Amino acid sequence: MATKGFVLYLLSGFSIAVLSVLFIQKSNNDDMNQSSNLLESPYNLSTTEKVWPALELNWRLVMATVIGFLGSACGTVGGVGGGGIFVPMLTLIVGFDTKSAAAISKCMIMGASASSVWYNLRVPHPTKEVPIIDYDLALLFQPMLMLGITVGVALSVVFPYWLITVLIIILFLGTSSRSFYRGIEMWKEETILNKELTKPQESFVHSRGELLIDTEYEPLVPKEEKSKLQILCFNLRWKRLLVLATVWVLFTVIQVIKNDVVPCTTLYWVLFCLQFPIATLVFGYEATKLYKEHKKRMSTGNAETVCGASIQWSPLNIAFCALCGILGGTVGGLLGSGGGFILGPLLLEIGVIPQVASATATFVMMFSSSLSVVEFYLLKRFPMPYALYLMGVSILAGFWGQYFVRKLITILRRASLIVFILSGVIFASALTMGVIGIERSIRMIHNHEFMGFLDFCSSQ
Repeated sequence: MATKGFVLYLLSGFSIAVLSVLFIQKSNNDDMNQSSNLLESPYNLSTTEKVWPALELNWRLVMATVIGFLGSACGTVGGVGGGGIFVPMLTLIVGFDTKSAAAISKCMIMGASASSVWYNLRVPHPTKEVPIIDYDLALLFQPMLMLGITVGVALSVVFPYWLITVLIIILFLGTSSRSFYRGIEMWKEETILNKELTKPQESFVHSRGELLIDTEYEPLVPKEEKSKLQILCFNLRWKRLLVLATVWVLFTVIQVIKNDVVPCTTLYWVLFCLQFPIATLVFGYEATKLYKEHKKRMSTGNAETVCGASIQWSPLNIAFCALCGILGGTVGGLLGSGGGFILGPLLLEIGVIPQVASATATFVMMFSSSLSVVEFYLLKRFPMPYALYLMGVSILAGFWGQYFVRKLITILRRASLIVFILSGVIFASALTMGVIGIERSIRMIHNHEFMGFLDFCSSQ
């Protein structure tokens, strides 16, 4: 019921926000008819020129390094990337324009995700003899996420800035509060479990009068300790990796070709629409596989969960996952994040344990963010020195963030820490992106700038 209520909240909030543009656009057009200057170029009023500060040692670079390190460390642990923190930091502190900040943010997310994936590949699953990265869920969500990113990039050209700000606030406040509530539930369960584990050994009398002693026995066959190389080889699934890499290559090639095509031509729309059958084919194959496995297990009375998720893989739930994947990618394309703000909380919502949810979301984000980096590089949207420096900071942060948090979880025996970090990063992103967006929207209103939907072809 809580999940359905959350989805209803998102759909109703998004619908009201989008419909409100029609009324604002009508009144805005009336104002524009009275101003010849605004009428001549309404689509150029909200654009920004490239602002690329020089890479030099000063307080701005130090602040960017500290915030970038902490944001990458917490973002990759929570499986959300941290784009909602990087973009405001790059615009307010360093001084980049909004589009360049979003492009560099993608570079930072890619670097942090790659180092986090490398760390997770050398870590065993906490409870089962399976890889810590759930490749089934990765194959289910990656094509929809990448498809959503292309849709989000297109919508970012059409949607007015204030509407994007409103959607970000609605989404981030909803997901952060839902994740925080989920973390509290997990914390209570872990508290009960830890109390049970710390109870002294007790003896008691069975109902049949037999004396039983509550004691722990060492297993007859000791568990074999695996080396880092053995764990790495076990966590790698080459066939699944090949499929994921193939999808990434296809989307990347389409983006490369599309960037050299005149917008809104027949070839442009053919290339744009070609991404839909590719994503649907891969998603449909994996969804059919999960559905058949789940149906077979239920028919034999096997209650073991598929993919480590407690969700019932019915057609309705599979369609819901597809919608969430596209929504996550769309949000990523709109604001320059990796789509983890949807995928991370979604994996927790369907019952995936935090360690696996974090590792899987980061793994998928590595593909989606790298696709955006390639596209931004071809568009020459970021300066290489700054991008390489901050990417290096994110790579170190992603690795050490995973290391310290995993150690802390082992000591405290509380995996809910990952959920609280996830919730905190999303909430911080809601505050920073919301404050900046509201301030800029007010400035646009005072300047009587165009506040309605823009024309896609004219805004390219």
